[in-house]
Amino acid sequence: MTTTTMTSAEETTKATATATPPKTAATATGKTLLKVSGLKVGYGGIQAVKGVDFEVHEGELVSLIGSNGAGKTTTMKAITGTLPAGAGSIEFLGRNIKGRGAWDLVGEGLVMVPEGRGVFTRMTITENLQIGAYIRTDKAEIASDMERVFVTFPRLRERKDQLAGTMSGGEQQMLAMGRALMARPKVLLLDEPTMGLSPIMCDKIFEVVQTVAAQGVTILLVEQNANRA
Repeated sequence: MTTTTMTSAEETTKATATATPPKTAATATGKTLLKVSGLKVGYGGIQAVKGVDFEVHEGELVSLIGSNGAGKTTTMKAITGTLPAGAGSIEFLGRNIKGRGAWDLVGEGLVMVPEGRGVFTRMTITENLQIGAYIRTDKAEIASDMERVFVTFPRLRERKDQLAGTMSGGEQQMLAMGRALMARPKVLLLDEPTMGLSPIMCDKIFEVVQTVAAQGVTILLVEQNANRA
């Protein structure tokens, strides 16, 4: 796993990636999928991120860690186009994507599970997963991917007709991850996937993250707890 650490904005946010080879990815190739250089992001007159640099290579599980207020979520939002970026560059698959919308980037393969999960509470688990594949038209492959999600998250299969709003926080996190996988991401971004969960459920979520990474999915993980990341 490659680890990138962010300090608080007041300390001049700077991400520094270690050179640790990925241990969880089955197909790490060294090909750069995502490259962030000198990224600066602000809210009004407040500079939230000051000069972030890191790369994510194909097959890697990269962990972006830091305390509250370090700018981790802000960085993720800027990468995925849900928040305007200032200075610096964001390259995905070798192309500059700064300024492009999130809906456009999902089609390119850059998919994020946001902090708070964001599941559709009045829809069933199956319906939530189907929404994850909204940009796709290959019905046979969609069905195959849904089966793969159910294998990865057996609890979702058990409750596939249940409304998402009746699930626990940990189960909703699994659903949010499964929904993102239905889009066939080239890079999967996970923003604080264990936030608000019990220690036991946190362990389960990290086990699932390791499983997904071992399947060859490239992951950028934001996590506050450095010991768990």
